[in-house]
Amino acid sequence: MITVHVLNGPNLNLLGRREPNVYGSMNLPEIEQLVREKADALGASITFRQSNHEGHLVDWIQEAGVQGAGVVINAGAYTHTSIAIRDAIAGSGAPTVEIHLSNVHAREGFRHRSFIAPVSVGVICGFGPMSYLLGLEAIHRVMVERAQQAKPSTH
Repeated sequence: MITVHVLNGPNLNLLGRREPNVYGSMNLPEIEQLVREKADALGASITFRQSNHEGHLVDWIQEAGVQGAGVVINAGAYTHTSIAIRDAIAGSGAPTVEIHLSNVHAREGFRHRSFIAPVSVGVICGFGPMSYLLGLEAIHRVMVERAQQAKPSTH
């Protein structure tokens, strides 16, 4: 079974009441429910977590790597500041998709730079809660393809 860790960074616990004009009206438990339903449909196992603390995210990325899991991460503001999260992704071996609810490229200039994009499989932004579902589908496909490539050839 494909396992995916969906990790959420700082202030995402405030979704639904923090700047709803930017981030929408859904709260994080509602997004988690959507992700779990999609994971069930894909036959994937999900670990869904949120922390305002950078070190927790680093630990969870490393944990995913040890478990052979994929990662979907909305690192929030740490996207633009955290070399530690970047290094955890690069060093853990966990294939990672970076996601954002808003289109970070249509916002303030400091949000245009991501430290984690260069070490991620891909980036999805601007689709609101659907960014999570698209990220899950993307990492699931990557994990399935990697599992198929790892199987010994029967030729």
